[in-house]
Amino acid sequence: QVQLVESGGGLVQPGGSLTLSCIVSGSLFGVRRMAWYRQAPGKQRELVADINHRFTSKYADSVKGRFTIDRDNAKNTVYLQMNDLKPEDTAVYYCNAGQSSSSGDYYPSDAWGQGAQVTVSS
Repeated sequence: QVQLVESGGGLVQPGGSLTLSCIVSGSLFGVRRMAWYRQAPGKQRELVADINHRFTSKYADSVKGRFTIDRDNAKNTVYLQMNDLKPEDTAVYYCNAGQSSSSGDYYPSDAWGQGAQVTVSS
């Protein structure tokens, strides 16, 4: 069973930066499509970014140009570099080890980490 552990969250001022990390157990990390989701209070969990085994990435419109997803297959780790953070980025961020759907979209698995709280406030 895949296990995921997120780290790197915290409190940051608007315009600041944070980098989240997610270490994934299991020997198939290198072939998995990985993603970061976030969930703000009172809102549904939303897909923020995903990256496949060819390092092709996709982003939600709300974070394009500010966030970068990356992976290190040797370390079984996926990262989310977040720049120019805004108060509306405040949420709990989760990573997920999923796959591609038949339409090419990201399809999440049932395995989630405990999440990392990101708070953007002055």
